[in-house]
Amino acid sequence: MAIKLKKWDSAEHLKTEEDITLYWEACLEEAEDDPAFITAALGTIARARGMSQLARDTGMTREGLYKALSADGNPEFATVMKVIRALGLHLHGAPVQR
Repeated sequence: MAIKLKKWDSAEHLKTEEDITLYWEACLEEAEDDPAFITAALGTIARARGMSQLARDTGMTREGLYKALSADGNPEFATVMKVIRALGLHLHGAPVQR
């Protein structure tokens, strides 16, 4: 008997603002020094909220956002901050617990 698997898409499970906030906080904690992880997390949140609206809010194209926020994307920091603000999120800093 073959097992049928479905590709997991976190965006399908981000239904509320609380879901998005908790996901964002978890991703920031998990990412450590991996910028690709952060941009991919923003891409997931953007897909959950609607990429078209984000494109309008940032003044970027949908295609440009998909590319920049993919796991292979390498957006400028200014683009990342623009997306974070447009999504209504914050980037917080805290001391590292050693």
